[in-house]
Amino acid sequence: MSDLKQIHALLLTSGLSQQQSSASQIINFSALSDSGNIDYSYRVLTQLPTPTVFDWNAVIRGYSKSRNPNRSISVFIRMLRHGASPDYLTYPFLAKASARLLKRELGVAVHGHIVKAGFESDRFISNSLIHMYATCRDVLYARKVFDEIAAKNSVSWNSMLDGYAKCGDVVSAREVFEMMPERDVVSWSSLIDGYVKDGEYGEALRVFERMRVMGPKANEVTMVSVMCACAHLGALEQGRTMCRYMMENNLPLTLVLQTALVDMYAKCGAIDEALSVFRGVSLKQSDVLIWNAMIGGLATHGLVRQSLELFREMQMIGIVPDEITYLCLLSACAHGGLVKEAWHFFECIGKHGMAPTSEHYACMVDVLARRGQVEEAYQFICRMPSDPTPSMLGALLNGCTNHGKLGLAENVGRRLIEIQPNHDGRYVGLSNVYAVSKRWDDARSLRQAMERRGVKKTPGFSLVEIFGSLNKFIAHDKSCPDSEEIYGMLNVILNEIRSESDSRDQEYFL
Repeated sequence: MSDLKQIHALLLTSGLSQQQSSASQIINFSALSDSGNIDYSYRVLTQLPTPTVFDWNAVIRGYSKSRNPNRSISVFIRMLRHGASPDYLTYPFLAKASARLLKRELGVAVHGHIVKAGFESDRFISNSLIHMYATCRDVLYARKVFDEIAAKNSVSWNSMLDGYAKCGDVVSAREVFEMMPERDVVSWSSLIDGYVKDGEYGEALRVFERMRVMGPKANEVTMVSVMCACAHLGALEQGRTMCRYMMENNLPLTLVLQTALVDMYAKCGAIDEALSVFRGVSLKQSDVLIWNAMIGGLATHGLVRQSLELFREMQMIGIVPDEITYLCLLSACAHGGLVKEAWHFFECIGKHGMAPTSEHYACMVDVLARRGQVEEAYQFICRMPSDPTPSMLGALLNGCTNHGKLGLAENVGRRLIEIQPNHDGRYVGLSNVYAVSKRWDDARSLRQAMERRGVKKTPGFSLVEIFGSLNKFIAHDKSCPDSEEIYGMLNVILNEIRSESDSRDQEYFL
């Protein structure tokens, strides 16, 4: 950019700065180059007596991908006041700016200008409108625009598919996917990511297996979603298989993929493999995301000292912590019972110009409650600037139950049921409080209230990975062909560890 400014200075001193071709090149480079300066581009534009539509479009496009996309709209208004006529390349960037701002009303206004200008049948513009409406959560209008496109191309189909996926409608996304005349890597990646975001991790992996057989080669976006699915399922062997897939297909092991690998290995219990990937990343190329993944992974495994040491190492090399970093550190303190350190990290959030989120408050409550400081945790919640979330109250309830503060536990449990009357886990929590107190009538009444409201307890299950295949086990489920041998071994184990606890106690634990 400094070289461009020197060239511009020479043009100014030689009286050639108003020459259209030279000015347009300066505007285009400074607006769109990765090393450019969009504000500089705008200043050059305003000095031209008669900027071309190309010049206006370059600046509008530059602002649409900047930190301040609202400026695209401001430049567009100035363009209209200047008497310039927008063309078919102007509007897609205005739609993009509206999408990034999540302002549907602004996008609707842009759509109105498109109709007035007679560009509503332009496919490039229609595709950008689909993206805008879907991003603003108006998937119905996005579908209306999609259906009105006479000759849909791959971008049209992918925009609609991605729109449904982002809005959480994976059923409609799958329908669009199956209807597509051709599918590219964007199509497959959007569907896989949609299933991951909807929590259907197994289906995401099944779609990826189908992609491996009949689809294109996966890219970085695909593999990040697949790694995320493996992480949530705890499917270590499948995660390792995905890593081999990347190696065999010569996918560049970018920082984003390395971060996904660290996260996957850590969540699947392979903390040494996570550390191996992490230490293989150059410190100069690392960012806060991969440090967060590793710090959080160590914390989850109870390796509190190593987690805090890694944070200090992160600070030494100049990586600036973010909100997620402090969330990971508070989690580490909860696992290690480090109340003093937790308070220090919590206070650091405000000192470094960040505002604590509900997740930070919930973690702080968890730290105090685990250490038995339930009264302090309760007072901390009362001093909060906003109402407590279920996760905060849930952490307090667990602490009260574990440390025998059953009176407070009952109040918190009742409050949780008021907030989430259809959440089976809230009834389970309060029922366990009554069971510990041997208040069997109250436990029975709670079960009856649960039944009257139509709340059913979701059966707990375990996922066990055997030879790369995930097996789901539910209590009392005998559908597995090997169930007789499984229950036989389970009985052997239970006989080894069975305590002499009151059978009546066990009856009232849900």
